[in-house]
Amino acid sequence: MAGRPTAPDRMRRVLAVVPWIVANPGRKVSEVAERFGLTEQELLDDLNVVFMVGLPPYSPDALVDVQIDADGGVSISLADFFSRPLRLTPSQGLALLASSDGLLSMPGTDPEGALARALDKLGKVVGVGPDDALDIHLGHAEATMLDTLRGAATRGTEVAILYYSYGRDERTSRTIVPWRVFADGGSWYVHGWCNLAGGERVFRIDRIESLEVLDTFSDHRPPEDYESVVFQPRADDPTVTIELEPEASWIVDAYPVTVLEITDGDPSLVRMVVTEKPWLERLLVRLGPAAEVVDATGLESATSLAAEAASRILARYRRS
Repeated sequence: MAGRPTAPDRMRRVLAVVPWIVANPGRKVSEVAERFGLTEQELLDDLNVVFMVGLPPYSPDALVDVQIDADGGVSISLADFFSRPLRLTPSQGLALLASSDGLLSMPGTDPEGALARALDKLGKVVGVGPDDALDIHLGHAEATMLDTLRGAATRGTEVAILYYSYGRDERTSRTIVPWRVFADGGSWYVHGWCNLAGGERVFRIDRIESLEVLDTFSDHRPPEDYESVVFQPRADDPTVTIELEPEASWIVDAYPVTVLEITDGDPSLVRMVVTEKPWLERLLVRLGPAAEVVDATGLESATSLAAEAASRILARYRRS
């Protein structure tokens, strides 16, 4: 019996099925399922997920509409925002091309269909041919440090590190138990148990200033179903609501946010979790007048953070 598909596998399957149904409306559920090597129930479960895809305020025109008629024919109507042309930077276009090209190998995908034609057009604009090789950079980290942390993870030994926390802008000495070394978003991370925090933590490896493998072993082993993610908010973390100008909309792609409003195709109001106040201050100073905190939960004086941080920076320049 085949194992249960992972979330990424299922996502790739959905992304392959949807364009084909859009290009071939009215085909029977049984035909679509057979084409993609699915049972009818698996296909219906996937379509139930597609039905919930959309953007705030989740009105009918902002949702993907899946319809199955009385004869079992299935059709998909894309939401209005799909009709707006994407404005991609070259790096975004290349990332989209690299991540989407593998969808053409999914069973049932039409090699001459809409998806293939779109990727071909995108490749020509970006200047990448189908046989070109991509050099993927996974981030800055010393090979010896990666090997040391991987070895400690295999043996279950503790590691003493001096770590710079960007969010708090401070250095701390910690003892950690590495569980897994992984790359994400152009950086290397180590996920494990932190004795100082008394719980699971993820550390960016290029911010580890020194490390020493200890002779002590730890009983803190990873759970069987654990998942390594860079950002895992806690239930009591503060949140802020930020109003954005179009030039600040890049934060939607750079940080985990919830889009609350969209104006003229650009996110104009977002909510984000804040783990550390100094991190938010630096972000707001970087955004400048293109962003304004309009509401906050669990964070005092959030609406004046940007002005206060800018004043401190200006005072330093004046003293120097």
